[in-house]
Parts: sequence; structure tokens; C-alpha cells
Amino acid sequence: MIDRKEIIEIAESYYTDDIKIGTVASHSGLDVFDGAIEENFETFAICQAGREKTYTEYFKSKRDANGNVVRGIVDDYVVYDKFNELMLPENQQKLVDDNVLFIPNRSFTSYCDIDAVENDFRVPMVGSRNMLRSEERGMDQDYYWLLEKAGLPFPERINDPEDIDELVMVKLPHAVKKLERGFFTAGTYSEYVEKSESLIKQGVITREALAEARIERYIIGPVFNFDMFYSPIEEEMNKTEILGIDWRFETSLDGHVRLPAPQQMNLAEHQLTPEYTVCGHNSATLRESLLEEVFKLSELYIKASKEFYDPGVIGPFCLQTCIDKDLNFHIYDVAPRVGGGTNVHMSVGHPYGNTLWRKPMSTGRRVAFEVRRAIESGQLDKIIT
Repeated sequence: MIDRKEIIEIAESYYTDDIKIGTVASHSGLDVFDGAIEENFETFAICQAGREKTYTEYFKSKRDANGNVVRGIVDDYVVYDKFNELMLPENQQKLVDDNVLFIPNRSFTSYCDIDAVENDFRVPMVGSRNMLRSEERGMDQDYYWLLEKAGLPFPERINDPEDIDELVMVKLPHAVKKLERGFFTAGTYSEYVEKSESLIKQGVITREALAEARIERYIIGPVFNFDMFYSPIEEEMNKTEILGIDWRFETSLDGHVRLPAPQQMNLAEHQLTPEYTVCGHNSATLRESLLEEVFKLSELYIKASKEFYDPGVIGPFCLQTCIDKDLNFHIYDVAPRVGGGTNVHMSVGHPYGNTLWRKPMSTGRRVAFEVRRAIESGQLDKIIT
């Protein structure tokens, strides 16, 4: 792991009047850029050829003679053949020379090697560099390990498929869509065998991935992704904030649930098992009597992160949960950075963040606002790693 002192020294060389906010142009990049513009920072997008026009053309910014943005959110950008070219030393240096503070998202750690992110990426990062690895499911100290250490609730794991005695979710990667999921459900061992063999035959999953799959008891209930924020520089009020809640649209699951049951039963074999590829998000709120439980869960996670991933979570994180019939929370995934669904907050913010800060406050803007507060109070070293 790069020594944090080295990163702080690099940040201290920045011209604080000319800080730019940069991120990989994917995932929730638009939210990051929009929030930065709202806080009067210039933005920098790291793009990949073939998928760059959203940022380089359609959301390119235009500023008036006074430097005010009158259209768009992307001030500057670079286009690489592949995202991981960002890791080349000369490309990192360009970000440093341009006073870029980097905001990590899931695309960053999906397209760039996690070892290189920890050991070789010498660009000041807003957030917890050492916690990004916890997202790599199956590693010794992944987020399941941290949830267990924190005493947080998560779906029970089934170690042997032959022990399936009720509905379970089988979690494994998609064979073709490398960054997507080849998840499927099963209620019995025989259904597990039947579905897995069918999906292997269709090329959706591989036998090798199936052998390493995580099997969890299925939580029947709605999904709530809690977009939280932890501020290490807050001195007067509570450091833990809820900014928003989102939930996902998934293909082809959402298509299945729109069909009458008889039609579902008559689908062709390749249509029978829905896929869980996220293609969009929507916004939600939670009944007020449950909000305090969300804060309790978040603070347990924050406490454990400090103990096992010093200095612990910094800034945005997301607890992805299901709520069962007895209103119990079950955490099935954790993002120790900007969540995947925060684009629902863009421009308008979210009811919780807006209510707390008395102005439109998206996750992206909250990150930029924290950068602004850190600069003005001389505490930038507390929010970068």
C-alpha cells in the first residue's frame, strides 16, 4: 500500500485555488461531475474510446466569460483506448500536474488492477484506498468478512448445494459479460442442478465459476441501497449522514415480473432464468421508523472499518440491503465509495441530503462539498489516501 504520507505530500503541492475533480467516466461519473460543478470545481473525465461521447460531447461543459457553467458538466477529459491506461506513470503524472483529486468508483477498480490501485496509483484519492479491495468477493477480507466482524446482518451462506432446502440466490460472475452477474435462484438441489446445467449450456456461466459461487438464503423483500456519507472533518454535528436511497432495474428480471404467471411458465429455455444485469436506478424513501436502524447499521460498519482498515471509511459508502417481512435488514453488498445508483440524485439532490443541508445535495455534490470544506479548513489530508 502506498504510504499515505506520500499521497498527502503530493496533494500539498497542488494549487488549492485550481483543484479539479476527476473520475473514471463510467458508473456514477455524471453525478460526481455534476456535484463538482455545483461546488464550483472544474471537472476532469477519464474516458475509454468507443464510450466517450457521453462525456466529451453530450455533457461537455460551456462556460461564460466569467467562468460560470451555462451548460453541461465536463470541463476537460482524456480518452484512452482502455481505462487501465490511466495507471501508466506518465498518465498519472498528468493528473497530478493538473491538480486533480481523484474520486474512485466501481469502474475504476473493475478495469484497473486492484494491486496497482493500492501500490502504484500516485494520485490523491478522496476516500479510503485500502477499502476498495473489500469489494472483491471471495478474498480473505472481503466485505462479508467485515460485516461479520462488525456484527452486521447478512444473508446466511449455504456451503453445500445439496443442503439447499429453501429459496437461495447463487452468486457468480457472468461468463460473457465479465463485469456483470450470472446470478440465479433455486429452491431445491435438483432445481440448482437443472438451472446451472442449462445456464452452462447457454454460455451464461461456467462450471469453474459455479464451483466458486456463493450461495445465500434468499431474502424475500424490497431492496434498498442506502447512500451514506461519513465525514472525518465534521466537528460540531454527527459525522454520519444519509444522503439518499436507490433501487435497481435489472435485466431480464424486471421483464419477467411484468409477465403473467402462465406466460412465465411457457417461456423458451433460454428465457426461463432471468439475468440480473443492472441497467438503471430509481429513487426511494424509507418509512421513518426504520431510519434509525439504518444509522445503527452504518455506524457499526464505520466502527469496524476504522478497526480493520485504518483510517476507515471516508466520505461516501453504500449499504445494499433487503428488508424481510419482519422489517429486519439484511446487507447483501457494500460499496466503500460512491454507489452505483447515485445518478438519481443529479442536480435535484435527494430528500434526505437536501433536508440535512438545506439545499440540493446529491452524493456527487456532497463529495465536492467535503473537498471544499477540507480545503477551507486546512484538513485536506484527512479525506485523501
